[in-house]
Amino acid sequence: MRRRDLIKAIAGSAIAWPLAARAQLSERMRRIGLLMSTAQTDPQETSSVAAFVQTLGKAGWIPGRNVTIDYRWGAGEPSRYQKYAQELVGLAPDVIFAKGACIPALAHATSTIPVVFAALSDFVAETYVGSFAQPRGNMTGFTTNETTLVGKRLEILKEISPRTTRVLFIRGARPETRTQFQLAAEFGPSLGLAVIDCPADNDSDIESAVASFIREPDGGITIAYDAFNIVHGGKITELAELHRLPAVYFYRSFAVNGGLVSYGFDQAKQFGDAAGYVDRILKGEKPGDLPVQAPTKFDLVINLKTAKALGLTITRDFLLVADEVIE
Repeated sequence: MRRRDLIKAIAGSAIAWPLAARAQLSERMRRIGLLMSTAQTDPQETSSVAAFVQTLGKAGWIPGRNVTIDYRWGAGEPSRYQKYAQELVGLAPDVIFAKGACIPALAHATSTIPVVFAALSDFVAETYVGSFAQPRGNMTGFTTNETTLVGKRLEILKEISPRTTRVLFIRGARPETRTQFQLAAEFGPSLGLAVIDCPADNDSDIESAVASFIREPDGGITIAYDAFNIVHGGKITELAELHRLPAVYFYRSFAVNGGLVSYGFDQAKQFGDAAGYVDRILKGEKPGDLPVQAPTKFDLVINLKTAKALGLTITRDFLLVADEVIE
């Protein structure tokens, strides 16, 4: 080989090696921990997780090719949140994505691994991130805006059932949900509603509370945005139907499955947005660079069949503003 050709070959190798090395580095397997506060058997929750994974795929993160996703489902049990948070942290993921109620357990388990949350009450999120504009520490994500929604759901209940004067506020018996009850209790009197607290640990607690509540007339139900109420939602809607209690929920799926009204944001969309944050963290950004965001669009869904069964007359104005009417 002539000297000039040899020099070209060496120079070419020197250029090609860094490019190959960078390509190999970019394709190294990354790890995401995914911690859900709800149950894997819930179609709404699995479809939201699917939206998360699909959005990651659009950003180039393909499970089995360049990313591994470790799933854990807490099924509404705080003890599982703690256990699974520790398990995921022990796997040393690049980032953890978590839903709502799991955040206290994750905050206890790690202060260094980046965490992106979704469906977390705004007042709980503030406890962990401080400033929404510039989150401190290792967490950022997307909230539910419950500070506004708790009162709005009470307004909806009073509008569609004007004779209601008492509201049973069902929530999981955890400190984080008490703030939602307090908001409802403070706002209720302005609508002529007395709000009664119902912290529960299981179906029996809900049944007992409802049995006591219906001893007096003109009652209704609303529920905290909480993993407990998602897991036990079937029992709540069953009791509302059995005792002819008008009720307002936070997920469309409640209304689809026989609940009277739902008012809330699109969780699947928010999970997709959260995947965008996970992508940015995997590409080098820090949680503090990503502001906490709240939903800006909310869907009102009413089940007319349930309204008729309860003897409620739904006004034309209400139907016009509803995003979906189930007949």
